Amino acid sequence: MTAGKRRQPSLSQLRAFAAVAEHLHFRDAAAAIGMSQPALSGAVSALEEILGVTLLERTTRKVLLSPAGERLAVRAKAVLTEVGALLEEAEAVRAPFTGALRLGVIPTVAPYLLPTVLRLVHGRYPDLDLQVHEEQTASLIDGLTSGRLDLLLLAVPLGVPGIAELPLFDEDFVLVTPPDHWLGGREDIPREALKELNLLLLDEGHCLRDQALDICREAGRADAPVATTAAGLATLVQLVAGGLGCTLLPRTALKVEATRSTRLLTGYFADPAPSRRVALAMRTGAARGAEYRELATALREALRPLPVRLLAHG
Repeated sequence: MTAGKRRQPSLSQLRAFAAVAEHLHFRDAAAAIGMSQPALSGAVSALEEILGVTLLERTTRKVLLSPAGERLAVRAKAVLTEVGALLEEAEAVRAPFTGALRLGVIPTVAPYLLPTVLRLVHGRYPDLDLQVHEEQTASLIDGLTSGRLDLLLLAVPLGVPGIAELPLFDEDFVLVTPPDHWLGGREDIPREALKELNLLLLDEGHCLRDQALDICREAGRADAPVATTAAGLATLVQLVAGGLGCTLLPRTALKVEATRSTRLLTGYFADPAPSRRVALAMRTGAARGAEYRELATALREALRPLPVRLLAHG
C-alpha cells in the first residue's frame, strides 16, 4: 500500500491509546475518557492494526506498554495536545473571552486576590466561564503543562520551560507577632532580626514556606526556624495570637488575616523589605495568549487599590 493510501488513525483511537498509556488499566482508562471498556479495547486494537505494531503487552493482571508503545504514546499525546490547541484557537478567533477559562490559584493568593479577579471577570467579561482551582504550586504547574488548566495565578519566578509569566505586582512581607513581642508594631525591623525569631511556617509544598525560608537564609539564618507548621495562613495567625511565635504574611493577606484576633501586632521591615512577585502564567505560545495578556493588563489596573507595587506590562 502506498503512503498516500495508507489508513490514518482516528482521534478516538489515539485518545483511547493515550488513556491506556496513562492509566495502564483498561477500566480506569475507559472511565477517564467516557468510553466503554470493549470500545476502548477495540479502538486500541484497531490502532495497532493500522500502525502495524504492538503497542501493549496484555497480561491477566496488568497492561504494559511495549517498547513501541512507549515511543508512540509520546507522539499520540502530542497529536492530541495540538488538536486541543487547534480547537482553542478556533474558539478564541470566533469569540474572545467566551467559553471556559480554567484558572489555577495558590492558597496564599486565592482568598485575597480572587474577589478582585471575580469582580473584573463578571463586570468586563460576562461571557467568560471562569472555573477556579485552588492547588499548591507543583500541582498547578503540572495542570498547566498537561492542559488540565489554562492559566495560573501564583508567586514567581517558576523557572519552568514552556511556561510564560505575565508579572502583575510585587508585595512586601510583614511580621505578625503577639502583642507583647519586642518587634510588635515596629516600622523599621531589620532583616537580621529573623535570625533570632521563633518563626511559624506553612506546611511543606507551599511556595510561601519556601520563600520564608529563603528570606531567613538571606538574613543569615542557617537552620529551619521552628517545627510548628500549619496548612493555611488563618491557622498561622491563630498560633501567633496564642503566643507560639511569629509569622510572615504577604501584605495582601494582612487585612483579612490580621483582623482575626485582637492579640496580634503587625511589624514592617526596613527598606528594602522582603517581598514576593505575583504573576499570571500560561503555556508559551498558548492559543489564547493575546486574551491572557489583555486580562493581565486589566487585572493590574483592578489591583491598584491593594497594598502592592504594580509592574510594567510584561
